[in-house]
Amino acid sequence: MRCTSKKRITSIIGVVLAASFLLSGCGKEAEIDNAYNVYDTTSAYGMDTSVQEQNVSYFADNLCVAGNDNLLTEGVTENISEAAGLFDVANHEVKFAKNIHERLYPASTTKILTAYIALKYGDLAATATVTEDELKLEAGSTTCGLSVGDTISLQELLYGLILCSGNDAANVIADMISGSTEEFANLMNQEALVLGATNSHFVNANGLQNEEHYTTVYDMYLIFNAAVQDERFVHLINTQNHTANFVNSSGEAVVKDWATTNKYLKGEEEAPEGINVIGGKTGTTNDAGYCLVLYSKKGDEIPYISIVFKADSRNNLYHEMTELLQETLK
Repeated sequence: MRCTSKKRITSIIGVVLAASFLLSGCGKEAEIDNAYNVYDTTSAYGMDTSVQEQNVSYFADNLCVAGNDNLLTEGVTENISEAAGLFDVANHEVKFAKNIHERLYPASTTKILTAYIALKYGDLAATATVTEDELKLEAGSTTCGLSVGDTISLQELLYGLILCSGNDAANVIADMISGSTEEFANLMNQEALVLGATNSHFVNANGLQNEEHYTTVYDMYLIFNAAVQDERFVHLINTQNHTANFVNSSGEAVVKDWATTNKYLKGEEEAPEGINVIGGKTGTTNDAGYCLVLYSKKGDEIPYISIVFKADSRNNLYHEMTELLQETLK
């Protein structure tokens, strides 16, 4: 009986070894994708309790995380815009959500990302000379009044971009940072992905209509939230009026007065008592409707980001935005 058992065990071992030999490719070492490195410690793969003692940071630690469900309140009118959101920046909470993951056209709120990239990669003192191609814009396009041959600094371009929503300024910035609109759009998409804005795609720096140029309320929150971490950007959106200085093609001084398009800053719309509107960015096209991205504070301390996309009129845009601001006081 003992001899028989030993023979069976020997046979089993032989079969296992043969199978291993065949599966490994006729004696060659098997290649396994993403295999563990046996010389690494288990902590490298997060497999032991010591990892809990390390300072681990997560992407969404300081962000409002939103699901797909709408989060509505009686205080905000539902049917005058396509999408809207209210984000408590300090407590990382979504306070209101209406279609915030729906892809929509952003119009000139695109310029938030343009400014963010320009501040991140550009030199404010650097200058550019305006070209004819940069001024080729569709009829009725908003500009800050640049002319071919003007030489202007990036800092002045940013004022023209944000205050009067200059599409001409956006084109000059794109060429200045990346060399072309196409390359700048590639950079926009890369930066958007880094910020978690995965439902967005950009093809230009100004937001003029294109079917392949879209974002969502939530993605715009992510982009705007990153932008307001830079005090230079906050200063830009908070500026009501700016006197720009540059030179024309003849070397003569040019002076232009630019004013914000934000009705809260202009005093044409009144925010709820107790709310301090810092600033933001408007956007309007036929396809995008009326859009507004806003940064405000309850009192002087608690920051909020509020966004309305595709409102059916300018009056209703500000009406719904004021309702969202009112929600911060509850």
